[in-house]
Amino acid sequence: MDLNKLTAISPIDGRYRKQVDVIAKYFSEFGLIKYRVQVEIEYFIALCELPLPQLKEIKSEAFDELRNIYLSFSEADATKVKEIEGVTNHDVKAVEYFIKEEFDKLGLEKYKEFIHFGLTSQDINNTATPMSLQDAMVEVGMLFRELINLMKDKASQWVDIPMLARTHGQPASPTLLGKEIAVFIERLEQQLEQMVAVPFSGKFGGATGNMNAHVVAYPDIDWNAFADKFVGERLGLARSYPTTQIDHYDNLAALFQGLTRVNTILIDFSRDIWQYISMNYFKQKIKKDEVGSSAMPHKVNPIDFENAEGNLGMANAIYNHLASKLPVSRLQRDLTDSTVLRNIGVPIGHNIISIRSLIRGINKLELDEETMLTDLEKNWAVVAEAIQTILRREGYPKPFEALKDLTRISEKITKESIWRFIEGLQVSGAIKNELKEITPFNYTGIRQG
Repeated sequence: MDLNKLTAISPIDGRYRKQVDVIAKYFSEFGLIKYRVQVEIEYFIALCELPLPQLKEIKSEAFDELRNIYLSFSEADATKVKEIEGVTNHDVKAVEYFIKEEFDKLGLEKYKEFIHFGLTSQDINNTATPMSLQDAMVEVGMLFRELINLMKDKASQWVDIPMLARTHGQPASPTLLGKEIAVFIERLEQQLEQMVAVPFSGKFGGATGNMNAHVVAYPDIDWNAFADKFVGERLGLARSYPTTQIDHYDNLAALFQGLTRVNTILIDFSRDIWQYISMNYFKQKIKKDEVGSSAMPHKVNPIDFENAEGNLGMANAIYNHLASKLPVSRLQRDLTDSTVLRNIGVPIGHNIISIRSLIRGINKLELDEETMLTDLEKNWAVVAEAIQTILRREGYPKPFEALKDLTRISEKITKESIWRFIEGLQVSGAIKNELKEITPFNYTGIRQG
């Protein structure tokens, strides 16, 4: 079968392709090859600028033509690289040979042995991959910000909406709906702040990390300083040093663990909103021709929050594997990281799908304030905490026990039964009036925002 959205094995490239197409340029085979070409070209230019004696004849005017090799890199170019790989059976060497062919076209054939000079494949892979990830995270970061801004809008809109809280699933001291949304906002922003503090780092140091080939060829050059400057200024990464043949991936692991924490918060949020929908605190806007169930015409399922939860779980499963596997490599290098790194785009894709689902789901929510108020009216017992706290303040004997006896009787606790209890207290009229002012609708604590 030919590969298309209907025949793709992964839903990332099939059912959900439209949602994640934005990251194809970073994590596809095309994207990886293009970033590899970019690193190779920029490295050659850096050698020219050093300059190496054999490259000092190359004028700076040629650099634009060289950079155009990756700036104008096309699918046809990527196909050419893959054809070369079919012969070499080595993906990075294929990139080198492709660039050498481009040098021939530019009349630079006498310099082409300085392409990939002194390098190992991982100097290219361990810079190309974090560069692509860094660029992709700009897109993901904008989506996170869109989601958080939407949540902030809702928190502000619902800032004064009282709601029965539930601890252990049981009625508890009332809260404000806006505040409950604000809890998730604060958690997300804190974890995102920690996550973005993790640098994107890359390895650049030759076959075993010591720049052996560079030093033996040009012993008088400070290659460590060169590598630091090249990786930092030219590629926009923090250079990992010292390393083995590969990056130690600790910063990648930290990023993936950070994303896992953010996603766990969003799973928590998805489940809470799902629960509020099931309690009829929210209704969902629907389109006329949409169907909620194949059998039950009345149903409007919270599919956006369920979709988000499922994709967040998929993302986390892969992030956790990446974070635990990548930092572990036998001696100076084994190949297990190579195939794993090719899957970075998969959890990112699931993340994008989940965020888009949450945005879509939140935009469908319609508050049913009447249901929330009815729930509060049915649970006057929750003001018992407030009453016993004021009685404690007034030095009333055993107030907790008195309220415990009241709220655990078999008959339903209502406003009237609460007021009867208050009238029976041996306190002043002013205190009784103060107690009667407390209701499930106003006993909501500190207002957020």
